[in-house]
Amino acid sequence: MATRDKNIWVLILFIFAGIVVGGLLGELASGIDFLWWLGYGESFGLSEPVVLDLSIISLSFGIQFKINIASIIGIAIALFIYRKT
Repeated sequence: MATRDKNIWVLILFIFAGIVVGGLLGELASGIDFLWWLGYGESFGLSEPVVLDLSIISLSFGIQFKINIASIIGIAIALFIYRKT
């Protein structure tokens, strides 16, 4: 049972690393003429944070995701590496 839980955490780590590295490479490649398509993508989420003012404390909530082609490729590579290990 512990081995299966460990594998799920390793999978989540691989996918997160694929998203981060792919997103970074996509942003870097968007400035190069023949690699512009790697940076193509969409962002979605809350553009303005939601503010909860309780007069003693003020809390702000917000989240935004930016997905591009390179991050999708990074996820696919991460899944491939995970399946091979």
